[in-house]
Amino acid sequence: MTTFDSPYDPTADIVVGVDGSDESFAALKWAMREAGLTGQRVNAVFGWTHSWDMGAEPDSEEAWDKVRRDIAAQLREWVDEACAGIDFDADRLKLTSVKASGTAALLKIGRDAQQIVVGRRSLGRVARWFMGSLSASLAEEAEVPVTVVRVAGGEDESVTDDIANALSPVKETVHYVPSEGVVEESRRPVVVGVDGSDTSRRALAFAIREAQVHDAPLHVLFCWQLKDLGVVPGYERAVAPIEVGQRRAEELLAGLLADTAIPEGVGVESHAFHITASKGLVAASRYASHLVVGSRGLSGLDAHFLGSVSRQIVNFAECTVTVVH
Repeated sequence: MTTFDSPYDPTADIVVGVDGSDESFAALKWAMREAGLTGQRVNAVFGWTHSWDMGAEPDSEEAWDKVRRDIAAQLREWVDEACAGIDFDADRLKLTSVKASGTAALLKIGRDAQQIVVGRRSLGRVARWFMGSLSASLAEEAEVPVTVVRVAGGEDESVTDDIANALSPVKETVHYVPSEGVVEESRRPVVVGVDGSDTSRRALAFAIREAQVHDAPLHVLFCWQLKDLGVVPGYERAVAPIEVGQRRAEELLAGLLADTAIPEGVGVESHAFHITASKGLVAASRYASHLVVGSRGLSGLDAHFLGSVSRQIVNFAECTVTVVH
């Protein structure tokens, strides 16, 4: 059996982006709860630029020192607000403010982290498709896992309510049912998407640890198309029927799990579905507590206009997502 251990140090810091927004507060709370289970340190990072509301640009080193002190005090205030009521050892919390954009600061400070954690911005679906998001860009550029914490009750739900009521033939008000109301939190599994690549094997290793830490069941999903199966035996010169492809996908998935060390006590279920990875995993996120995927897909202009699988999942998943590299 080949063991695919995570290449990331599980004892390294969890680095969190904090900027005063509700999304960043949710990310910090998630990171502190995670670190409370694992014993890790949390580094709350605020990347600031002069465009931040600080008044006139300082004209002396003394004035810059005052700006830095003011920013550090603001970061402390934000962290105190976000951490109220959370049982976490303050000695394991570090605050870092740096003059850089949020993405640049997190990429630099988080390059040796166990993971970087950010909140998902409340852009609407169309805006995210055209403009992208900080969380999706960070997930593509970072060399360590990036966890994107979704804030419940965001803009998507209210807009979906508006659409539902506009199109519904009934007079009664109808409401979108968010993922939090579909399955009880305590019963939702960690879900990981795999495709047999080394990246997805690292994602599987990360998901196994996450399931173990949270004492949660682990569901391993292989969302496949015929092109993902390679050469199907017996169909070297023909297109295999879907039912043959399904059997082949199940064989590949079983082989992957047989070649993976699963710690005792972690319950694992595997599923192969004939569906594109982005659609299948976004659908699975509705019933998951945490979705883990590998960073693979398009790059450059194709990724910007068409969207990589990981970018689509970060933007549209209905639970916390980790992208592993």
